[in-house]
Amino acid sequence: MAKETVQKHSEFEELVENPDALAERLTTGSEDFVKKNKTKLLGVFAAIAAIIVAGFLYYNHRTTQNQEAHEAMFQAVYYFEADSLNKALNGDGQYDGLLSIADEYSGTEAGNLAKFYAGVALLKQGNFAEAQSHLEDFKSDDYLMQARAYSLTGDALSEQGNYKEAADLYNKAANHNSNPYFSPQYLMKAAVAYEAANDFQAAANTYDKIIKDFVTSAEVTDAKKFKARAEAMSGAAAN
Repeated sequence: MAKETVQKHSEFEELVENPDALAERLTTGSEDFVKKNKTKLLGVFAAIAAIIVAGFLYYNHRTTQNQEAHEAMFQAVYYFEADSLNKALNGDGQYDGLLSIADEYSGTEAGNLAKFYAGVALLKQGNFAEAQSHLEDFKSDDYLMQARAYSLTGDALSEQGNYKEAADLYNKAANHNSNPYFSPQYLMKAAVAYEAANDFQAAANTYDKIIKDFVTSAEVTDAKKFKARAEAMSGAAAN
């Protein structure tokens, strides 16, 4: 046993002191490992290669789809801006409309944008529930655009008589990267929605937020006036 230990210790010292011996041992060990596990290694390498190829093909596919969607949207957006909402939504027989683009290219940047345009067009047409659905599906990293989508969803809810939910969406829009340009507008809409829901205290609190947090905004004057009215209504409701 001692002889075996001494031999192993000697081999260890040789490996430490002789880099060539260490390299030879590592090379030999690696070769043996490869020989013993050749089939498994080939399988692993094949799987890695397949993942890389699949990722590359998927990226190319998504890029191509996004480009196609942008091209398809060109005519639909033209109709949207010309206020030809039916053609913008459903196409003109030659070009696809926003609804089919949003569906066919779902998951692409352009398909996502088509949802926003479709939601706005449907809102203008008075199709409030459908507009709500498309606007809720829209997601954007652009703070202003996403806040706008929240506000428009609030409009769709308000038109359906869901004032409390609408107020929640307006507040969400106001608090999404809050800024002195748009947030006061969204808060005013929230306060009006609260009043429509007969929640006058919440309305008064929202007007107060505009007065305190956005003192230089154009909405402050109206907020002060409407706050007094909401407080009076809240007191009357309590009595």
